[in-house]
Amino acid sequence: MRGWLAAMVVSLAPSAGAEPLAERLADALRAETGAPGVAAAWSGPEGDGLAVAGLRAAGSEAPVAAGDLWHVGSNTKAMTAALVARLAAQGRIARDDTLGAALGPLVPDMHPAWAEADFAALLSHRAGLPRDAGRLTMLRLALPGPRRDPVGARLRYARAVLRRAPERPLGEFHYSNAGYVLAGAMLEARTGTPWRALMRQELFAPLGLDSAGFGPPQGDQPRGHKAGLPGGLRPVGTGALADNPPALGPAGRVHMSAADLRRWLELQIARPDWLPGEAWDWLHHPAPGTDYVAGWGVGPDGRHGHSGSNGMWFNRVAFWPEQGLALVLAANAGGLDSVAAFDRVEALFLAEARR
Repeated sequence: MRGWLAAMVVSLAPSAGAEPLAERLADALRAETGAPGVAAAWSGPEGDGLAVAGLRAAGSEAPVAAGDLWHVGSNTKAMTAALVARLAAQGRIARDDTLGAALGPLVPDMHPAWAEADFAALLSHRAGLPRDAGRLTMLRLALPGPRRDPVGARLRYARAVLRRAPERPLGEFHYSNAGYVLAGAMLEARTGTPWRALMRQELFAPLGLDSAGFGPPQGDQPRGHKAGLPGGLRPVGTGALADNPPALGPAGRVHMSAADLRRWLELQIARPDWLPGEAWDWLHHPAPGTDYVAGWGVGPDGRHGHSGSNGMWFNRVAFWPEQGLALVLAANAGGLDSVAAFDRVEALFLAEARR
């Protein structure tokens, strides 16, 4: 354990005049990641907190604000999975619907090995799919113009993936954005409604996630960052290259405020009647012998968590249902090399929350 972190853990006990936990988490996250701006939000039986630190963009003077928006990356996946559960509970789709049944008519040259992969396999990364559709397809989908129409782009993505034979056997875990893109395409094929509209109608609006949107935050908001020269960070703006292609929406293109993201986690704990109990179980309980389900990695202590990054933002969410704890950590810079830094700040949170 780093010396500064050990010292902070020792000093976490609440005391009169002590800096609130959320502010300590935000300060630690910014120090650990070097991101221009960060947010930290938590809740538990003893209360809650939210704090921000730093700047909306490197080189600017605009500070991050409490209500600012953060790109959540692959934390979109659990939302897409919940949308599947919601539509199934309404009888508009079936959770055991398959790629062959839903997309077969739209992908007539689908490899036969995909035919029986259902929503559960797609949402648990056990359908034998590649991580993505391949460099050439991804490049084409990133270009401006008609290719960026999300619904049509998802179908082109599906055709590129499903023509090929599986890379792994059905049932073997292999993390895959493709599974969630295909799940979104299945929802669109079955309902005739774009994934983004379904998300707004069936998830964001009824759950009160009013800040939620898609792609990089626009307007006076934090900006994602890439590595600059020499060794610094540069903001990426809000255009086509500031996020993954629109086709990847169901896998990782949502943004929202830290407060709404915390609310999303609190709903996982409360399990409101937005879904029936057995549907919440389907979303939260991995199959025997596995530790990933519907956008959540599930630990032996009951922790449900996930990280998300498009290489320009980094977002960590976690909740502990038995303890009623929820944690959001967000930064406007970072890639997969940020995992260890977020792990350390999460450990800092747990050191106090479990006292």
